[in-house]
Amino acid sequence: MENAYGTAPAPIRTKKAAARVALVDLKDSSRALLHECFRQFGIETVLLSSGAAERVRQEKFEACVVPLGTGAEIVMEAARTSPSNSRMVLYGLGGNAQEAMRYSKFGINAMFQEPLERPATLKLVRATHMLVLHEFRRYARIPIMTEVNVVSPDGTRLVASSLEVSSGGMSLKSSEDMPSGTNVEISFSLLTLPRVNVRGVVTWHKSKTFGIRFDPADDRRQKVKSWIDTYLEG
Repeated sequence: MENAYGTAPAPIRTKKAAARVALVDLKDSSRALLHECFRQFGIETVLLSSGAAERVRQEKFEACVVPLGTGAEIVMEAARTSPSNSRMVLYGLGGNAQEAMRYSKFGINAMFQEPLERPATLKLVRATHMLVLHEFRRYARIPIMTEVNVVSPDGTRLVASSLEVSSGGMSLKSSEDMPSGTNVEISFSLLTLPRVNVRGVVTWHKSKTFGIRFDPADDRRQKVKSWIDTYLEG
């Protein structure tokens, strides 16, 4: 079993920390950099190695960094089915957005790209640390990665990955462009939210990334709003 950053792997604690991030089977260099970046925002990191899934299932963490690959699904499943960790911030490590879609049902919130570089790592931690610290109400948008099917009136279809979702719309990333002003029908699911279909319009786009505003007249968008309200209450 590897040593934690500066210490042996932390035992199960009885005293509750302000916020803790589980680092699952990370290389020394990655663990050290993530420890440094999270520490800047008062967030503790804990190395998990053998028995990581069981620790995540039983012990309270506010977030978890999981390398995409062998064993990732077991840890993510443990997190999302844990009564105390089902709404934890889930970071993927390595791979690209397409590979992350393999784990779409677990609702990865954000991705660290490998090899980790300090500026990009710190930027992502800064952008998401308020969620880790449970300052949920400061968020109008929830960062989450899930597969989204997009269909335009002329029959054009594409598969995108979500970046953020709000009660009013969502931002997406795709290998194909979708021009502003395009009316679309989108279909997606979000963790406990069964697949929902809702109409929308593309309001902006840049470099394979675009935003969709839900149609205010489509009552199906209320399902998304209800899910977000429940998520933020966690």
